[in-house]
Amino acid sequence: MPEGPEIRRAADRLADAVVGAPLRSAWFAFPALKSHEADLIGRRIEAIVPHGKALLTRFYHGWTLYSHNQLYGVWKIAAAGERPDSGRSLRVALETDDRAILLYSASDVAMWRSDEIHAHPFLAKLGPDVLDPALKPATVAARLRDPRFRGRALGALLLDQGFLAGMGNYLRSEVLFAAKLRPERRPQDLDAGELRALARELLAIPRRSYATRGIEPAQGMREDYLTDTPEGFRFLVFDREGLPCPVCGGTIERQEVGTRRLYLCRRCQR
Repeated sequence: MPEGPEIRRAADRLADAVVGAPLRSAWFAFPALKSHEADLIGRRIEAIVPHGKALLTRFYHGWTLYSHNQLYGVWKIAAAGERPDSGRSLRVALETDDRAILLYSASDVAMWRSDEIHAHPFLAKLGPDVLDPALKPATVAARLRDPRFRGRALGALLLDQGFLAGMGNYLRSEVLFAAKLRPERRPQDLDAGELRALARELLAIPRRSYATRGIEPAQGMREDYLTDTPEGFRFLVFDREGLPCPVCGGTIERQEVGTRRLYLCRRCQR
């Protein structure tokens, strides 16, 4: 599943393609959304923004399209009138005179009034988005001390979207390595310095991944998440089982935490 940086990069690309231009057509595969098709003709998209792993396409007339890619969904951009031969099922098509944005294979799609979207059952459960520029380390540290979260092992907590939205599996390994913490540690067991370090890295690592515009080529990662530029986000421990730690030279290990793979260096992480 894409993580916060990949969702936000997708939102940026979609917004660059269609925001501000009037729609000449709108199509939904879902019967419950068919009534919105005619009303969207001539409407303009105000913004396309993520919250965690959900994408919100906000229209100027007070409605927002909610979508969640889940495991298989993907947004594509095409020239107006074109439909890429992807082998996937088209779910949503929004088209201007020049470009089309197309959602394939996703099933979690809905239209909500923009002033009520915060009440969507999925969004209502999310914590702050790690890529929200307004989110500060002090706020993250306060959440780590919150009774809801402070007694939970970090390996599980860092995948909980109710704690921080947009975190995911590769980010979890990289954050814990950067903070020098093992996944079985709990926030309530950390000293003040460890807590500050973790809060800092929980924002720094996702934001660094987003800013690099993609991940260095890595096994098991979707092609559209990768970049071949020298500035690509580089994994220090994730997917590097058996290789030397870039800090101490020890061997990077893999373990299963919360049914998901996690990588760590036992010398560096305490």
